[in-house]
Amino acid sequence: MNKLLLGALATIGLGAATAGIVVVAGVVDVGADTPHSSFTYQALTFARERAIASRTGEIQIPADLADPERVRRGAGNYAAMCVNCHLSPEAPDSEIRKGLYPTPPNLSEKPAAPSSRDAARDFWIIKHGIKASGMPAWSKGGMEDEAIWDLTAFLQKMPLLSATAYEQLVAASDGHSHGGLEGHEQGHGGHEEAPAAPVEEKPVAKGKNAHSHDHGAHKH
Repeated sequence: MNKLLLGALATIGLGAATAGIVVVAGVVDVGADTPHSSFTYQALTFARERAIASRTGEIQIPADLADPERVRRGAGNYAAMCVNCHLSPEAPDSEIRKGLYPTPPNLSEKPAAPSSRDAARDFWIIKHGIKASGMPAWSKGGMEDEAIWDLTAFLQKMPLLSATAYEQLVAASDGHSHGGLEGHEQGHGGHEEAPAAPVEEKPVAKGKNAHSHDHGAHKH
């Protein structure tokens, strides 16, 4: 038994030492343009889904989640806070989404079944975020549970919308409007927009130092 225990401890020690050497040597490539191995990706996905599932069992879904008012309010916050990474109906891929790893899911895609979205899971992810994924914990920015449920309600409906219906719903919303926006005043949802400071115009640089890149009709 002692030999077995010593062997196990030696194996664990060797594994830890090897992992330490790999980390210190900088062998692990943390660049977002280098994907994980298939095994690592699947292991991380499994760990993520198990962690979320273990934390959503007690979440109580509001009885009025399908209320059109919730959906309307959620549309404005989605357009302000989420669309660049998670897209909208019929929208092309975005620059930031192409550069993120793992790639954020396209939440406008039609579901396999009409009610396949897990509202409790959506709520938890929006509220708490996902480490090392680019998904923020919006509650840390002051987003209240009611506004998170509004956004969750919108996610249930968005895959069923056309591009036109999406734009109309966003236009009818209150825009970027939710609790906890300290120091973030804006022109929607009852927040007064602060006057813009005067901007000094500068001559446009010409020649070889001028920089622009073209992505279709998008230049900056």
